[in-house]
Amino acid sequence: QVRLVESGGGSVQTGGSLRLSCAVSGKTLSSRCVGWFRQAPGKEREEVALIERDATTTYADSIKGRFTISQDNAKSMLYLHMNSLKPEDTATYFCAAAKSGRYNCGTYEYWGQGTQVTVSS
Repeated sequence: QVRLVESGGGSVQTGGSLRLSCAVSGKTLSSRCVGWFRQAPGKEREEVALIERDATTTYADSIKGRFTISQDNAKSMLYLHMNSLKPEDTATYFCAAAKSGRYNCGTYEYWGQGTQVTVSS
């Protein structure tokens, strides 16, 4: 079975930093096709940062230059380093995974429980 468990959320002031962690387990998954999503109250879920099938990373324009996705494959951990946080970053953050196709990722069907990030003005 595939399991993802997030941690590291919390409350910070504008300009602060947080590191989110995600423990990933599941023998059927590779280290690719994993990423972070977020959802704020009243907003649709959005992609934040992804590790694509070819191991490249993609970032949402809203956080580009401020967030960094990384992983420690030996420990099966996924991270999201968040710097220069803004109130609009306030959301529940989820790590997720998809099955890897030959060239592309499948749909993101495996999800963690979410961790809350709150950024105050």
